[in-house]
Amino acid sequence: MLDVLNTVNAFPLASLEVGQHWYWEIGNLRLHGQVFLTSWFVIALLVIASVLATRNIQRIPSGLQNFMEYALEFIRDLAKNQIGEKDYRPWVPFVGTLFLFIFVANWSGALVPWKLLELPESELAAPTNDINTTVALALLTSLAYFYAGISKRGLGYFARYIEPTPILLPINILEDFTKPLSLSFRLFGNILADELVVAVLVLLVPLFVPLPVMVLGLFTSAIQALIFATLAAAYIGEAMEGHGSEEH
Repeated sequence: MLDVLNTVNAFPLASLEVGQHWYWEIGNLRLHGQVFLTSWFVIALLVIASVLATRNIQRIPSGLQNFMEYALEFIRDLAKNQIGEKDYRPWVPFVGTLFLFIFVANWSGALVPWKLLELPESELAAPTNDINTTVALALLTSLAYFYAGISKRGLGYFARYIEPTPILLPINILEDFTKPLSLSFRLFGNILADELVVAVLVLLVPLFVPLPVMVLGLFTSAIQALIFATLAAAYIGEAMEGHGSEEH
């Protein structure tokens, strides 16, 4: 366990610990309770926003409806560009869910004062601050592009492992393991590093000095959500087309 700040009483908003969790015991299962609480909070925000935006739909949108329609168009264009115009429509909900959940989760870590809520152990933070959340999202992405490839190309999907030559079989198999690892650790590492930097700055300098860093953190958090959703859509499009590509 790494305790970044030792003066918790003097700076309660700056306390941040890595490796300590509040567990829920359900039978033989051991769940990270704080991750479930913050994830449900994010899901509730998205559900409430969706209900409010669609309860009184106008032909000429305004307010929250206009914002949600803009978000939908943005996600639709993202999926179309990465998957292709013929196949993108069924995947808009999946790509959109990934983007919106990660976006709101990342911003909740910066905007919501989770540290004010005390837990028996550990503390609340953004859901994407936990490696279990990012790994789960990455594994869902892996299942999605396997499903996309098999549903589009049948068993011929597995022929890609020996293309353009059977010598590349081990490398192509390894690629399927590195994709979720890359997705999960990139997102987790960036969000955790951002919270650690802000926590240390709050301890070392007055409260308002780290504000530019916090604003930069909001920007990078949004970029991380976009990168995750874009790569997920790109992997799905690649599986359906059957062409290899490198991750940039």
